[in-house]
Amino acid sequence: MERKAYPSDVSDDEWAFLAPYLTLMKDEAPQREHPLREVFNGLRWVVRTGAPWRLLPHDLPPWYTVYQQTQRWLRAGVFEALVHDLRMLLRELGGRAPHPRATVIDSRTLQSSPESGARAGFDGAKKRKGSKVHLAVDTLGHLLALTVTPANEQDRAQVGELAQAVQDATGESVEVAFVDQGYTGTSSAAAAAAEGIRLHVVKLPQAKRGFILLPKRWVVEMTLPHCSPTAVPVRMAIRLA
Repeated sequence: MERKAYPSDVSDDEWAFLAPYLTLMKDEAPQREHPLREVFNGLRWVVRTGAPWRLLPHDLPPWYTVYQQTQRWLRAGVFEALVHDLRMLLRELGGRAPHPRATVIDSRTLQSSPESGARAGFDGAKKRKGSKVHLAVDTLGHLLALTVTPANEQDRAQVGELAQAVQDATGESVEVAFVDQGYTGTSSAAAAAAEGIRLHVVKLPQAKRGFILLPKRWVVEMTLPHCSPTAVPVRMAIRLA
């Protein structure tokens, strides 16, 4: 690499782990004009800075090359596979079973943007128009599953889809899901039970003053700030790596 390194660049150890997931064609393929590591460094720069594609620095591969390769990676599901394997590895290194028995579910409403299109809706509780990311993580905060809806969709209506995705990702190992009071109700409990998961509602103390860390549920708050409808798997893969 002849250019000066950016803080977002992958290290040699990171690249050794990532390369098998990201290599979709041989290095000598005629379509390959730029080193794959540099293309991924371009994606990391965009994700870390939040800048538009066209503002990618000139000493990285062209923005359209990085964008097109990112779309190939997304279609191939490489980031989902990467997050899945990293989660299992990190759990085992921490002395945990590779697949969790519990999950934590929550959502976050994101402000509408021109890219939202028909996906945008109005969240009456948050007084915000946009999209809502519904997220399930393990008790260490590692991503298990997510879905994106218009912001006006109720959290409890997404429990069934999330529960099914969680069981698909974990080999049906999850037994309980910790949720907040927005998921209270027989319909959400029944949807989770259909997938073999028991909902446990963690309630706020009656006398609440200021911000309170709720037992079990606080870990999802570590993941929610990284959420965006188009970049969650990428952000999680980068954060875990």
